[in-house]
Amino acid sequence: MTVLVLNCGSSSLKYEVVDVAAAAHVASGVVERISEHGEALVRAVSELEDAGALADVTAVGHRVVMGGREFDRATVIDDRVVATIDALAELAPLHNPANLAGIRFARSRFADVPHVAVFDTAFFHGLPPAAATYALDRDIAATWAIRRYGAHGTSHRFVSGVAADFLGLDTRSLRQIVLHLGNGASASAIAGGAPVDTSMGFTPLEGLVMGTRTGDIDAAVVVHLLRHAGLSVDEIDDVLNHRSGLRGLAGTNDLRDVHRLVADGDAHARLALDVYVHRLRKYVGAYAAVLGGLDVLTFTAGAGEHDAALRAETCAGLGFLGIDVDAARNESPSRDARRISPDGAPVDVLVVPTDEELQIALETDAVLAG
Repeated sequence: MTVLVLNCGSSSLKYEVVDVAAAAHVASGVVERISEHGEALVRAVSELEDAGALADVTAVGHRVVMGGREFDRATVIDDRVVATIDALAELAPLHNPANLAGIRFARSRFADVPHVAVFDTAFFHGLPPAAATYALDRDIAATWAIRRYGAHGTSHRFVSGVAADFLGLDTRSLRQIVLHLGNGASASAIAGGAPVDTSMGFTPLEGLVMGTRTGDIDAAVVVHLLRHAGLSVDEIDDVLNHRSGLRGLAGTNDLRDVHRLVADGDAHARLALDVYVHRLRKYVGAYAAVLGGLDVLTFTAGAGEHDAALRAETCAGLGFLGIDVDAARNESPSRDARRISPDGAPVDVLVVPTDEELQIALETDAVLAG
């Protein structure tokens, strides 16, 4: 099977043609800073046609961020599925509408092949109730479908599987923590191949410090800003999601710029990095406790894969958990899956490049194969 994968973000489009049998990328591209998804999709298809990459496409796989309570696995798309994804947009207003734009375009353009939705939340659908449930009035929570949904599940599923394969071990024998550190960032605790906790919650706002999002924050801050600062609900939403995180503390959401500012002696950037790393260490420690120990800690996504200084700072002081980093291995420019912990360390610390598009293609193939 050859799968066209469409990953429509709020302001970007990633597209890729994947030969599933060979786990090979036939062609790929990205369109960034887009304001109208239709134009971006037309451009992407045109480029793939010019490259001769669409001739053998037998299915289209779509990334969908929010699957809510309704979808616990990848699902063949029909009109009912489209309507449900649309209804779930209130839980992911920046993402589900963009995902739907790709689905609607592709179902029209590729009407003769099946389409499959692969949900970011599906991997975390079966979280233990103690991890998925907020201590909120249970009737309100039930009425408004409030629970921990998580996000980045496609990446966490892929990376945890690759980590086990790299070590030559069965995922069912491992206690893993995966740190997906991009502009959006999330952590997961995975026991025996199944997630038992994750940092993102009802929305992708909760958890780690991110490029522009606060991560964990006292909910009373929202009430305080409503009552005393005169901010509207939309203004507070903008602050929490777009004007906070690294950008809110350091003035930039790019960790490379943060490191440069720190080197120049910028106190705001130093604090931003300290807050970012403190939250990471806090989650690693908490998840090691949830798992009852730790076998593997894996870094992935943009900063996780490429920022050796961040990895070193995160692991510093975690030796009591068996976590240590070999400096030479950590600073290696390799882009392959690799171990950065010393030989014989109690915990294997890995760097594993994520490949959400390949995972989407694999899940698309699995669904259609029955």
